[in-house]
Amino acid sequence: MSGGPKKDSPEKGSSGEEGPVNDGEPIVRIAARGDGVTASGKHVAGSVPGDSVHPDGSVTWGAHHANPPCRHFDRCGGCELQHADDMMLAEFVRSRVVDAARGQGLEPEHVHAAYLSPAATRRRATLHAANAGGRPIVGFRQSGSHRIVDMRECHTLHPRLFAVVGEVRNMLGRRKGRYAADIGLTLTDQGIDCSIQGLTMEGLEETEAMLDFARDNRLARLTIDLGYGPETLWEPDPVTVTLSGVAVGFPSGSFLQATQDAETELVRTVSEWAGEGGSAADLFSGLGTFAFGLRDYSRVLAVEAAQAAHLACRLAAARQGDRIDALHRDLFRNPLQPDELGRFDTVILDPPRAGAKEQIRQLANSSVPRVVYVSCNPSSWARDAAQLVAGGYRLQDVRPIGQFRWSTHVELVSLFVR
Repeated sequence: MSGGPKKDSPEKGSSGEEGPVNDGEPIVRIAARGDGVTASGKHVAGSVPGDSVHPDGSVTWGAHHANPPCRHFDRCGGCELQHADDMMLAEFVRSRVVDAARGQGLEPEHVHAAYLSPAATRRRATLHAANAGGRPIVGFRQSGSHRIVDMRECHTLHPRLFAVVGEVRNMLGRRKGRYAADIGLTLTDQGIDCSIQGLTMEGLEETEAMLDFARDNRLARLTIDLGYGPETLWEPDPVTVTLSGVAVGFPSGSFLQATQDAETELVRTVSEWAGEGGSAADLFSGLGTFAFGLRDYSRVLAVEAAQAAHLACRLAAARQGDRIDALHRDLFRNPLQPDELGRFDTVILDPPRAGAKEQIRQLANSSVPRVVYVSCNPSSWARDAAQLVAGGYRLQDVRPIGQFRWSTHVELVSLFVR
């Protein structure tokens, strides 16, 4: 990684020159895909509120326009908002959540300050690799394209993840023939968990080359998918991730919050808003990110459909005593019913991007006093929130979360009370 972000330094004009000052139309907001938008509805790529666009198409940059720190920013699809300073990033994250709520006729009673993850903290990513003109290229895809940007620096990835990118490129450079592969990288307790999909591995020589790659880079695990499902090729010690002080087995490909700091902030907020009580249910619990953090509850039920994640959570919970129970159940096909939900003082849920329409319908008809809803998609969350409110809940608190720094991807925590 070539250093951290450069100091934000607003410049004038679309080419660094002082632009016109009396005929510009101001940019008033950032749209969902990252373009600046004027009051008249004109979209201007690469602009933020405070900038002005002129009739000839030139742009005068304002006080909140930042110099993108990465050389790949104008091509790489990994970031859309490196040209916005932290104030504008926080406002964008906040407005995505508030606007989604208002689109459903909802007005949260309290909207808390947005949380932003720092640069160079992302601990998981899926990169793409291919050979182009006889040389390997590794990186994110260009926005709206299958073309891969050959990553030579990255200001979002954790330095330990980025260090492996060059080693992947070196390993691929020794291969013969054409290839197109996906490279998953996750930072775990034991080091980098690397999964590769799309590469062939024929004969002893290629197998040994893969083992050399894993050993030389001290990978925690190397998993290869040759088209028949992932197979572990290298794992000196069982791979774990620590959740609220508990070491939990990490099945390859399992969900993990993108940054450690955002996970800490999410767990802290969920725990605070869940309050104290005798029993809580953590729905779509995954490995137990929130279940293990609910210290003020004597009983927690962690419900998850993915079998590998469920078993990992169950085993870790068993080592902690009998406070946490793990239940294997598909909440899309078989949601908890109102009579089952009524046993809990608080329900926490963190569903996939599509939301939890059927489970929310049951919650809206339940007597649960508090619902803490964590979401990675403001649109599906707002749809579900409207159903909870229609069922008698109040949307008391919302906390926007921007853990994918410089991205238009926005997350949130919300609290509903009866």
